[in-house]
Amino acid sequence: MRLTIALTAAAALAAITTAAPAQQAEKILPTSPSPTSTWPTKPVKLIVPFAAGSSPDIIGRLIAEDIQNRHPGVPVIVDNKAGAGGNTGTDAVAKAAPDGTTIGISLGGPLAINVNLFSKLPYDPEKDLSPVTMLTTLPSALVVPASLGVSTVAEFVALLKKDPSKIAYGSIGAGSLSHLTMEAIGLKAGAKMVHVPFGGSPQAMTALIRGDVQVGCLPAVAVAPFIGEGNIKVLAVSTAKRSPYLPDVPTLKESGIDVESDAWNALIAPGGTPPELVAQINAEVRKALDNPSVKEKLRTQLIDPAPSTPEELRARIAAEKKLWGEVIKAADIKVN
Repeated sequence: MRLTIALTAAAALAAITTAAPAQQAEKILPTSPSPTSTWPTKPVKLIVPFAAGSSPDIIGRLIAEDIQNRHPGVPVIVDNKAGAGGNTGTDAVAKAAPDGTTIGISLGGPLAINVNLFSKLPYDPEKDLSPVTMLTTLPSALVVPASLGVSTVAEFVALLKKDPSKIAYGSIGAGSLSHLTMEAIGLKAGAKMVHVPFGGSPQAMTALIRGDVQVGCLPAVAVAPFIGEGNIKVLAVSTAKRSPYLPDVPTLKESGIDVESDAWNALIAPGGTPPELVAQINAEVRKALDNPSVKEKLRTQLIDPAPSTPEELRARIAAEKKLWGEVIKAADIKVN
């Protein structure tokens, strides 16, 4: 079975602390003169299911500011509703009126993965939400401490197969991208590793550098500051193609492990939002993501814009729900 994996669970992005300081958790963003159109005349609330300073929060504020700059007089309010691995904020969008005045950012976890991990969700991702567009993708990196003495994925797999009980991997919480990707790698390598969850990327990186854990597949933005210090080795990136941010690092697939995994964000609206309104929101967000200033600010966080049609986002959610369901079942992963 080919495991093509793309996930971003809540903690994977919410824990990134290298991001630029966020604005206050909920505030009206500044305006600048520009022509209005059929954009709502009432304030628009953009719900972010993670705390201020997280990657989804940074993405949301950049998009909100750009849209409001083009529609002065109509505030776009970023509302941080963190909790339950992104489920709390996603549920808030699901329960809002489908009139275009409430939209939200969500991730692979709340949209495609958590239905396989949680015994019950407060919303139905298929019925209670309207996909609008993909927003961004963020690569992850397979990294080991230099003291482990391996320089390639093949060398790591050989060491893993020799004695799996001696290999522990750090993750950013149960059900996170880093957890599920490492389980998928273990399935492909035919060896079971010990899982050690941490509260976020900084803790996981600290443990890895100290050798408390022997491997991790962590957000590239959390790994990048340590490259060149001699304490770690980046063996591979988890994306389908090499990352422009780490061009000399091979992909997992190039290295013989058929696993793909990129953290992504998407924009959603309440279920039942009229298709013409979804199309209008999609167009506005695409303009924001095409803004050179927005692109450059995202690039500093190693984040790439990845807009899509609503149909493409819906198809991705359905495909990942199936794929991750198979991985979760095979690895016998339980969260709730």
